[in-house]
Amino acid sequence: MTSRAEPGDDRSDPGLSAIMSERRQLINLGYRLLGSLADAEDVVQETYARWYAMSTQERQGVESPGAWLMTVASRICLNLLGSARARRETYVGDWIPEPLPEPTEWITGRSGAGGIDPADRVTLDESVTMAFLVVLDSMTPAERVAFVLHDVFRYPFGEVAEIVGRSPAACRQLASSARRRVRTAQTPAGPSAGQARIVRQFRTAWQAKDIDALISLLDPDATATADGGGLAVTHLLPIVGGEQIARAYAEIARVSGHRTTFLECTVNGLPGLVARQGGDIATVFAFEISGDRIRHIWAVRNPEKLRPWRTG
Repeated sequence: MTSRAEPGDDRSDPGLSAIMSERRQLINLGYRLLGSLADAEDVVQETYARWYAMSTQERQGVESPGAWLMTVASRICLNLLGSARARRETYVGDWIPEPLPEPTEWITGRSGAGGIDPADRVTLDESVTMAFLVVLDSMTPAERVAFVLHDVFRYPFGEVAEIVGRSPAACRQLASSARRRVRTAQTPAGPSAGQARIVRQFRTAWQAKDIDALISLLDPDATATADGGGLAVTHLLPIVGGEQIARAYAEIARVSGHRTTFLECTVNGLPGLVARQGGDIATVFAFEISGDRIRHIWAVRNPEKLRPWRTG
């Protein structure tokens, strides 16, 4: 992919600052494709390694360094997505995308070419929510790459085809299939302030071990999924049903006692909770809320996925 030139590109010999300025964009891409900030950072390192493995003459021949870096990073992600499916077979419990703190660094990206029907695209901030990332994880690697590049990062199908290794028509079909998955899974979400109020009420009821109040805040068909990765104690199977979740979470509150404090925070751009034990962050909770009920809770306890929270 060399058709899109970015402002500031030095066609004779792109300097270090110009190349490194693409890092944020590459992290944005890698996280959405892989659901892991650590993996995204590894992809960025590998992408830069390949850039500087080229001779000076080869680098000078690249029309758009930014587009070259995005292409290489996308292809690395595509390969990793294929191997990730095999790794998940040995993962202990459910795998949940890595939660992210305040969204400023992760929802800001550079848009590509226009001319695409806005109804067929999602925005960068929508594409970082936990519910959205979980849907992305259900897609095939090719679907995920085609959809994210086209619908999120605005790349035309001709350029997506160069990355995925299929025809533009095939990539259009991949993105269309992925789009149907997203639309099927989407639930109407209320304003952020309203969601924050529900999360606050949930926290209060949970700390009080008030089962009836918890049930009133949960959809009858709600599910709660946890990810400990074999490195932290948690329930291995999803808890299904609002009453079942309420009773299970009340028991968690009883067992943890005063050792745990819950703080309201932003998780992947939406209201969430953080559980602290002994001053350390032990769990990050993300919620999917429809209307005035919680439809899904994602509890991430795998310490390897909580590094951005602990270092931040």
